[in-house]
Amino acid sequence: MPASSPAADVPEAPRPGDGFVQSFARGLQVIRSFSASAPRQTLSEVAAATGLTRAGARRILLTLQTLGYVDSDGRFFFLTARILDLGFAYLSSMPIWNRAEPVMESLVAEVKESCSAAVLEGTDVVYVMRVPTHKIMRINVGIGSRLPAYCTSMGRVLLAALPEDELQRRLAASPIAPLTRHTLTDPEAIAARIAQARRQGWCLVNQELEEGLISIAAPVTDRAGRVLAALNVSGQANRTSARKMQDSLLPPLLEAARRVSSLL
Repeated sequence: MPASSPAADVPEAPRPGDGFVQSFARGLQVIRSFSASAPRQTLSEVAAATGLTRAGARRILLTLQTLGYVDSDGRFFFLTARILDLGFAYLSSMPIWNRAEPVMESLVAEVKESCSAAVLEGTDVVYVMRVPTHKIMRINVGIGSRLPAYCTSMGRVLLAALPEDELQRRLAASPIAPLTRHTLTDPEAIAARIAQARRQGWCLVNQELEEGLISIAAPVTDRAGRVLAALNVSGQANRTSARKMQDSLLPPLLEAARRVSSLL
């Protein structure tokens, strides 16, 4: 999965004030330094990745180890399964996703393609639910995974719900790069696709995130019509063309998004 960059944080984050607990923020920074590309790190590596001193990184790591979120073999530090409690606290506090899962499972059974749900965080989409059929992506995607919003179907649907000035700020902060030969990298072209998604109420992205991957997404809204999340169906481009996806998969996707929205 592509690594998050500092630009993936919410643009123009509030400046620290009297209520800002710096030590807590540094602890989160240490946790986030671990990733698929750096699952095991030495003290020096954690310090370098976070910009902390060795002494500061050591205190935080030992605190996390005492709490059971980090463990060590004497040289390398690594996260434990207990860290999942932090992510699942979000899911358990949002029971909507437990209720949405059967809707997504029904959709997957009908269209025989994987279905995911995501929310927008900064310049990324964060997966909050996924019902796969079989592995179609080289990128390992699961709950909590982050992908760039600018080149994903769910991302464009979610960006389309933002006020224009906020949309432009997030696009400017996005680490736009040609992930495949199909990826749009011109900000004006990306903005045009997002505007199209806003007009039509759905978005299709064809192999911009990964070669061979095609997906289509629709918004999930609350009763006031505010877009809170997005739902998508993804498949393999060599067996599901863009036309087929639009003709055959879009109607059941829109219906599933409507049903999930009715649960909010």
